[in-house]
Amino acid sequence: MRAVTTLSVVVLASAGIGHAVVTSLDADIARVDPFKDMKNRPRAGHGMNVLLVGTDGRDRISETERRRYRLGGAPCNCTDTIMIVHISEDRQRASVVSLPRDSYARTPAHADATSGERHHGHPVKLNAAYAEGGPQLTVRTVEAMTRVKIDHYLEVDFTSFMKTVDVLGGVKVCTAEPLKDSYTGLDLPAGTHSLSGGQALQYVRARHVDGASDLGRMQRQQRFLAALVERATSSGIVLNPMKFRDVTRAVLGSVRADKGFGADELLDLGRAMRNFSPSSSEFTTVPIGQMGYVVKGVGSTLKWDPVKSSRLFAALREDKPLAAHRPRSAAVKVEVAPQQIRVQVENGTGTAGLGKRVDAALAATGFRTSRMPVNAADRGVERTVVLYDPRWDRSAKSLGAALPGSELRAVKGLGATLKVIAGADFERVRKVRAADPSQGESGVVRGDEVVCK
Repeated sequence: MRAVTTLSVVVLASAGIGHAVVTSLDADIARVDPFKDMKNRPRAGHGMNVLLVGTDGRDRISETERRRYRLGGAPCNCTDTIMIVHISEDRQRASVVSLPRDSYARTPAHADATSGERHHGHPVKLNAAYAEGGPQLTVRTVEAMTRVKIDHYLEVDFTSFMKTVDVLGGVKVCTAEPLKDSYTGLDLPAGTHSLSGGQALQYVRARHVDGASDLGRMQRQQRFLAALVERATSSGIVLNPMKFRDVTRAVLGSVRADKGFGADELLDLGRAMRNFSPSSSEFTTVPIGQMGYVVKGVGSTLKWDPVKSSRLFAALREDKPLAAHRPRSAAVKVEVAPQQIRVQVENGTGTAGLGKRVDAALAATGFRTSRMPVNAADRGVERTVVLYDPRWDRSAKSLGAALPGSELRAVKGLGATLKVIAGADFERVRKVRAADPSQGESGVVRGDEVVCK
């Protein structure tokens, strides 16, 4: 989540600020060598791929701010956010792909970063690769999973994120519904807000706003990045050398980068992107095939959809837009995207195969069904019922909209997975989609579609 700020350096350089200004800032960047002795790497494609990694760094924040923004606990030696930013060869487009931190991954054989002990490749959550082998193992693991060659590595922490937002004078975000998360302290009423650094940190860290958890958080991070790009490109900052210097120092003071990403590369890229704007950017999250994929010794992970994710990463390698911006199909607009809603289907009738039919229809519409429908205890259900935990009431409304005539019934303690008991009245599943275009775990949106109008 802190990694989103690093892209602003590229945007700010687009003013063509003098070489001396940028060169003086180059010394502020801590250097790492994530590509040392790497072999059998993917073939280079067109354009440039930057791996943006957000790390914790809460130990560098004052105790007062840690209490205020709910940053308690010890910092972890892990990556909290991982994104691939692809800059097209013609420098006219930036494609941002979020890789969930809990993604199921297999590390290549490597030496432990702390003990030096050699390890065979083994299953992990993606964010654990950093703890075991630092930037190099993180790059190797991402390249092995995506077959996308990483050209540059940038690592940002909490401190840089907060400072950058404050130096920019705040970043504006919009929300159609109130956002409240007791874990981070986020409390935003519906409307437009200019967030300071600390508030922005709460916004991009929040995981308990609704049932979408990390997927919802990644979408807010993407929305925030689009807003940050708009702020940097529309406020005149790129034309003010002193302001440019202050902003880039705020970012670069807490950044680690590969040795090849220096002042010359920054200037060359920046000059090529003078017309960059939110409409030049597109955002998505790698498509998930199975949520709650349990791996012995690792726990619950997110397993990528092999077909959809392969198409996504092929587009990056081939320097193509992630998706054509086609007119949306006719569908009922709902508050929570079906891709964010987990569902267990039960057959409440004596009709054989009804559970499978309902499960398949919901999955085809985008809902995260278990794909393992079961028979309900009561096989005489007349009206289809949606059971839901009151904390997931908005998700229940979206699911209910897809099941015309169904009854919504709250059940305390049910948890994040909603339950559908198919009744004799079931006829069809109606297509639904999120009213907010930034929702949908594998949907692609442009930056100008999610910034405040």
